[in-house]
Amino acid sequence: MVEGVAHMHRIAIYPGSFDPPTLGHLDVIERAARLFDRLIIGVGVNTSKAPFLTMDERVEALRACTSHLPGVEVELFHGLLIDYVRTKNAKAIVRGLRATADFDYEFQMAMVNRRLAEEIETVLLMTKWEHSYLSSSIVREVALLGGDFTGLVPPAVADMVAEALRRRGSS
Repeated sequence: MVEGVAHMHRIAIYPGSFDPPTLGHLDVIERAARLFDRLIIGVGVNTSKAPFLTMDERVEALRACTSHLPGVEVELFHGLLIDYVRTKNAKAIVRGLRATADFDYEFQMAMVNRRLAEEIETVLLMTKWEHSYLSSSIVREVALLGGDFTGLVPPAVADMVAEALRRRGSS
């Protein structure tokens, strides 16, 4: 630190619906937590998806999975992502990439966000190859069809997915 200059905290937001959180999400979270002083996982409402886990369950699951990571917080957010990022004084949005198909969507979103707020950067982290096939929708489908989903999600999430299945009567 330069004498007389306050340290600027590097704050990033990792937004998503996380329905449910996967091992791929956790991989991105752990790596992003090393890059930023503070990482806020913003659990947002995706109106185009029918929820599997409740918002509270997703927040609880993410808090349980990240309790070992200093500087990581989990909270709900509503509305435009850029507005949320600004309210948190964050300078970066973290997004995970699994495969080339993700790149097109993430590139579009990054360009829209840059147009709305050029002072906020998008940081794309590629997930480890062993998680590159994982998505929340695949986990939901495996679970709903009676498959073993436990190796696809962190243990705390597996319990919540099992509970969601019991609520649906699909166990």
